[in-house]
Amino acid sequence: MRTEGAPGPQRPGGAPGQTGVRRLVLAGLLGALLAAGQLAMSGLPNISLTDFLIVLYTLEFPREAPWAVAVFILLEGLLYGFGLWWVMYLYVWYILMAAAFLLGRLGVDSAPAWAAACGGFGLAFGALCSLPYLALGGPAAAFGWWVAGIRFDLLHCAGNTVLTLLLYRPARRALAAARNNGLFY
Repeated sequence: MRTEGAPGPQRPGGAPGQTGVRRLVLAGLLGALLAAGQLAMSGLPNISLTDFLIVLYTLEFPREAPWAVAVFILLEGLLYGFGLWWVMYLYVWYILMAAAFLLGRLGVDSAPAWAAACGGFGLAFGALCSLPYLALGGPAAAFGWWVAGIRFDLLHCAGNTVLTLLLYRPARRALAAARNNGLFY
């Protein structure tokens, strides 16, 4: 029986609530890393670490990933303005997260499989982002917008595929080692 004023049970990692604060800070840092990675690679057309990192976050930090993506979306809007493209970001990155979550639950853990998934997402990116144009201008507007950007989707696909093939296994190993050493919580 607990007496008045006696401290409650300690959570792993320190004082009560400390784990929640650490998770919140981690989500903020992961979101800032997404924005910094996108900014650092902005000179390359539709090639960035964003898709790869969102998949990685979804697999390694499933509780923090949605908040990291929210921070990323907000930072992108603050950096580049809140235009129609930003509305697309409100759903497109969560579609990627949902796909990564489902594939992770199915046990997918090979670099080629994740490279194919990220490449496929890059290829579908323009079609997914054409949905606001469908609502605003109808099927012809959405189709025209999508077709006009196919060359960028091809670059997005190629960039995602190559980056994921190169980085998936080392990044998963590094995060597992950091987690095993108590770096995150």
